[in-house]
Amino acid sequence: MRAWYHLSPALPASHGLEQLRAGVGALLGISLCALIVSLGARLGASSFYLIAPLGATAVLVFCVPNSPLAQPWSAVVGNVTATLVAIFVLQIVPAPWSVGVAVGAAITAMMFVRALHPPGGAVALLTALDPGAVLEVGPLFALMPVGLTTAVLVLVAIVYNGVTGRVYPFRQPETDQTRGPAPRLGLTTEQLSELLDRFNQSTNLGVADLGRLLAAAEAEAAQHRFDGTTCGDIMTTDLITVRPGTSLPKAARLFCSQAIKSLPVVDEDMRLQGLLLQADLVRIVATHDRPAARLQRSQRRTVSDVMRSADDTVTDSMPVGVLLNRLAVQGSEVVPVTRKGRLVGILTRSDILRLLLAGSDERSAA
Repeated sequence: MRAWYHLSPALPASHGLEQLRAGVGALLGISLCALIVSLGARLGASSFYLIAPLGATAVLVFCVPNSPLAQPWSAVVGNVTATLVAIFVLQIVPAPWSVGVAVGAAITAMMFVRALHPPGGAVALLTALDPGAVLEVGPLFALMPVGLTTAVLVLVAIVYNGVTGRVYPFRQPETDQTRGPAPRLGLTTEQLSELLDRFNQSTNLGVADLGRLLAAAEAEAAQHRFDGTTCGDIMTTDLITVRPGTSLPKAARLFCSQAIKSLPVVDEDMRLQGLLLQADLVRIVATHDRPAARLQRSQRRTVSDVMRSADDTVTDSMPVGVLLNRLAVQGSEVVPVTRKGRLVGILTRSDILRLLLAGSDERSAA
């Protein structure tokens, strides 16, 4: 039974109408290629015909469009490179050795140009098995029909996958390294690439998609870690707030007397207008050299002049795990919590630390 288990299907069941989606895409792509070949034949292009490995390319670009092996560069350059290498091998290696040499050399060449594409091996094999027509056309065979029909199929896949909600070509990592770690993950593009190389998975998964998968797994693990705890369960509800028209000296006195580091700015209905941090006031003081001028200006200024945007709010029903990255990696100091548009509490790093420590105590007791 164990042996049968290892021989059972490795692919999971497809979701929804994925089988139909992929099948219709391949139908459209190959049909368009066949139509173009038919028109070419009517115009006298006798060497223009479909090749069987194009069906394998259709499987990749429509069924697994996120695979690095299915990307436009891999498909077009891979098939063309394999064809050119096979033609070259046929010129210098006699049969029957030319068959194996053509396929092996084609794979090596595709890997060298970073265009590994499984159907390219089939293109090389087909070329070596039936060299007559190929040698008659010469190297141009790699461009037409191989290159042109592959390019047409890829263009159909780009349009069709986009219309049906799939990403193709796949997500490339950001080249601007100043943007720092990926959202919710804390790993750079180089670190993600090193992980793929370490486990020899660079040909199976793209860097950007690996980041998305790890981030989703991290978010899922965080939710399980906190057993469904929501922001409303641990938020601070004893709020000290100010209005947009509150003067800066009054806000400063609140910071001093209440030992707090943030002040939510609300209107009469407790709708959040902004957020004032203690650091904002310190920065204002540091930018003025003369005490007299500083005092005179601060008397006239209000909280609305210096408060931060209130865009980064969460609802009280949001799982706490979702906020871990914002508080720990992205540098957020405080997160306002709302319910039906009204401020009901705030979450700080201290709240998260208390939750972590409480979980640690429970695990130690167990």
